[in-house]
Formats: sequence, C-alpha cells, structure tokens
Amino acid sequence: MATTTVVHRAPQSGARTFFKQLKGGEGPSYLITLAAALLILLIVGLLVWELVANSTAISSKGVWAFLSSSEWDPNGDKYGALPFIYGTVVTSVVALLIAVPLGVGAALFLAELAPPRISNGLTFLIELLAAVPSVIYGLLGIFILVPAIQTYLYPLLKPLSFLPTFSGDFYGVSFLSAGIVLAIMVVPFIISVSREVLLAVPNEQREAALALGATKWEATSQIVLPNASTGVIGSVFLALARALGETMAVTMVIGNSVKISPSLLAPGYSIAAVIANEFGEAGGGLHLSALIFLGLVLFGLTIVINGLARMFILATAQRGA
Repeated sequence: MATTTVVHRAPQSGARTFFKQLKGGEGPSYLITLAAALLILLIVGLLVWELVANSTAISSKGVWAFLSSSEWDPNGDKYGALPFIYGTVVTSVVALLIAVPLGVGAALFLAELAPPRISNGLTFLIELLAAVPSVIYGLLGIFILVPAIQTYLYPLLKPLSFLPTFSGDFYGVSFLSAGIVLAIMVVPFIISVSREVLLAVPNEQREAALALGATKWEATSQIVLPNASTGVIGSVFLALARALGETMAVTMVIGNSVKISPSLLAPGYSIAAVIANEFGEAGGGLHLSALIFLGLVLFGLTIVINGLARMFILATAQRGA
C-alpha cells in the first residue's frame, strides 16, 4: 500500500519574505509606499514638535493660567486664551444646531426618498459647495447674510431680548453671524458623509421592513437611520472639526472683539481668527508664544475630533458589511 509523505515547510521569516518580494519586483513599490506613509507621520510629528517647542515661553508660566484667563493685552504682556476658546465653542455649537437637522434631513432625502437621477445630481452640487473657498463664504456673509440677519432675523429675536442669549444691540458682526456662516459651510460635509453611511445599510433591512407592512418613511426612520446613527454622528464630528478650524469666513463676520458675552448678538473672537489677525504683527516673546500655543490647542482638538469621527464611520461601515 502506497503511502504519501507530506512535507511541512517552516513559515518564512519576515525578512526572507521581504527579500523574496524584492527579488520579484514587489519590494521597490513596497518601499516607496511605506516611505510615503512614514513621511506623513514625520510631517505631523515635526509640526507638533515645532508647536510645542515654540510655545514653551507661555506654557512655562502655567498652562491652566493661560487657558482660564480672559485678559488679552499684548502691550502689557498679558495673555489669556479664554475669550478665544469661548468664541470658538459658541460659534461651532450654533453652527451644529443649524447644520445637523438640515444636513441629516437632506441626507435622508437623497439616500432614501429621492429618485436616483435627482439624488446623484444634487449630491454633485453639494460636493461642489464643499469645495468653495472659505473667503467666498466670508464675502457672502458680509454682503448678504449680515444685512439679511439685521433686516429680517433681528426683529424676530428682539422680543426675546429678556433672555441673556439674545440681549443687547445687534450691529451685524456677531457670534450668531459667524455661526450661521459656519453652518452653511459644514452642511455639505454632513450631507455627503451621512448619505454614504445611509447607503451602506444593507438593502435586506429595508426590504424586510417593507415586507412587514412598513411605509417608506417608517422603514427609513425606524430601521435605516438607527442602524446608520453611529456613522451620522461621525459626520457631525467631521463637521465640528471643520467648524473649529475655520479661519477666514469667521474672521470676516465674528467682529474680532476680545470679550466674553452671553449674547449671540455680540461680537467676539475665535482661536483661528486671532492667530490670523495677530501672527504677522507678533514680534516674538510671549505674544508669539501665546499664539503658537493657541494653534497647538486647536491642532489637538482637531486631531481628537477627527479621530472620533473616523471611528464612528468605520464602526457603521463594518456593521453594514
């Protein structure tokens, strides 16, 4: 009776596999792509290093004292970041309060309810809006949005002046103006990402809901949207990251006033705006160090928020798969 001998080969080591790929022509492409990926990490690392190294003058005086102080006086060498952090947070929150309902509603229509031809055409236009330079939004805010708010929206908000949020006079540039401009800018991001996330939900779930007698809207609101909720939250985080880091449009309509006011009708300042306005005039010392530290804070916030957004979107994509 014939016997068969099976020879078990030991697994090749990583180095041997790499040299085999190199001999077969795959090694150079692997090295090139690896170098490109490492270059990105190197650039990010150098950026963080430069921000940290050039902000030691202000951080040595106390990080918490700098972040919690509201006094900003370059002539007196006194620096506090709280007005800029406050302005950045307020404008971003206002933008999200406006953009999230509009963006998610539009994404639901484009992904679930609109005919494919209309959905594809509108999606193309929305993606074009996302590519418009921010300075264009700033100009539209100055010449169209601010006069419209002053003429039509402010009279509607005037009866609510007893509330601290809408107290005081309105002169055009304000937290509210900056928040509305940011909302217009981030809506395309929410729509585009949310639409892709909604389309990633398996069709079997839609068909099962319709087979059980659900209407199209019931299947969309009770089945599709809950399954895509994690990815939709990710799109909101991406929009928040864009809103936090926006510079030109906010600078043109926020008023650039170093004060903390509870009213959305008052002018204010943001982190990106103060860096853009004062970096060229900062001669060095604590002034320049304070601006660079503000950039480091903004950079850290953006990285954390983008990372959370990617995690939410990836979780939804894996669930759909």
